[in-house]
Amino acid sequence: MNSDTTITASSLYERALGAYLGFACGDALGATLEFMTPEQIHETYGLHKDITGGGWLGLPQGHVTDATEMTLTLSQAIIDAQGWDIKVVADYFVVWLSKHPTDISEAVLRGIRRYKNTGDLMAPYDDHDAGNGACSRILPLALICLYQDEAFESWLCEQNHFTHHNSLSDRASQMLGYLIKHLIRQETDLAEETVAEFIEKEPQFAFSPYPGHSSGYIVDTIQTVLHFFHTTDCLEACITKTVNMGGDANTVGALAGMLAGAKYGVGAIPERWLKQLDPDISELIKKQTTTLLSLAEKLAEQNP
Repeated sequence: MNSDTTITASSLYERALGAYLGFACGDALGATLEFMTPEQIHETYGLHKDITGGGWLGLPQGHVTDATEMTLTLSQAIIDAQGWDIKVVADYFVVWLSKHPTDISEAVLRGIRRYKNTGDLMAPYDDHDAGNGACSRILPLALICLYQDEAFESWLCEQNHFTHHNSLSDRASQMLGYLIKHLIRQETDLAEETVAEFIEKEPQFAFSPYPGHSSGYIVDTIQTVLHFFHTTDCLEACITKTVNMGGDANTVGALAGMLAGAKYGVGAIPERWLKQLDPDISELIKKQTTTLLSLAEKLAEQNP
């Protein structure tokens, strides 16, 4: 680690918090537009750029969807276990489901019910289970494994396979996780190499030229997120342009916000979005970010 620990800690926190709050803001902004087409969005909102709630879920302003709720739940499971324990994570997801969340995907519902009924922590492999749900939960693992790559890959697979056991989902999640880690650590060259090597190995994810599809399919999700991440020069533009593609706008917007927040830092998030976001969510994210970074340092010290 950098010998100037004060500057390093401050910079890491700013980017880690930017990633987490950017994720939540992207989710809340995009929820209004979920399942709409770009044409419908333009006709209804022009350019949607404020967190207003509504959408097909009828969310109050500032509220988030299952994408952020499950990420918060996963983070809390890691924090309370003082590390990684997939069974603790599974138990926390069961509790989350018992609170009747506003939204939940079929794959996630199936995974939690399977665990409740059988105790099985892994979904059977399914070529058709290439949704973006598992990928949307990678941030807590990227944070706690900020300095640990082997643990990250192992724990990521356990996390993914609880609901989505699919090779496309796994490879996309791993790439995005490494990209987040590099961006938070300000390793710009490594971040660029991560994306370039991934596209070379997985050409179906190529995003230039952009195919123009934003959906829950992991290939569409990654293409959309990477396209707008690479073709915008600020966090607000990255998230706004992403969600205005519609489709799975909340999850895709969350992932775009996660990347942009890690790159530009929390100071780049528009003040109006932070004011519009549910304050309880904001406070919990701040606390979890601090604790996850502290756990990451402990993990690094234990496994130098």
